[in-house]
Amino acid sequence: MKVTGSTKYDPADPAKGSTEVSIDATSVDTRVEMRDNDLRSPNFLDVQKYPTITFHSKQTKAAGPGKLQIVGDLTIHGVTKEVVLDVDGPSAPIKDPWGNQRIGASATTKVSRKDFGVSGLPGVVGDEITITIDAELIQPQAK
Repeated sequence: MKVTGSTKYDPADPAKGSTEVSIDATSVDTRVEMRDNDLRSPNFLDVQKYPTITFHSKQTKAAGPGKLQIVGDLTIHGVTKEVVLDVDGPSAPIKDPWGNQRIGASATTKVSRKDFGVSGLPGVVGDEITITIDAELIQPQAK
């Protein structure tokens, strides 16, 4: 999938953090063309009408050692709902060969696809969807 986004993170004050993620729904790729075409169709994501899935954070807070919670608005299929991302990380920063600081994090949440109006194949396809965002955050070296 084609994913873009940005994150602001201050380890001294996680509440100053923000996260924006945009997913190109037309880039769904399960490696099975027939399934991908169905997922892109009006039966599920209806990518002609709703080509983008987005997440915009509203609040970030510490949730224990090495953990964060990010509350924000998730939009799928033109429907926006508030969700909580449970974050493992961010990891300790490392410096890459180019002098940039890098950290990693993994965020997950579970949603009901029906809450977002994605209701194709009831009884055949499960309702609960786990969403995982694995991210590498890069802070360019100061110039």
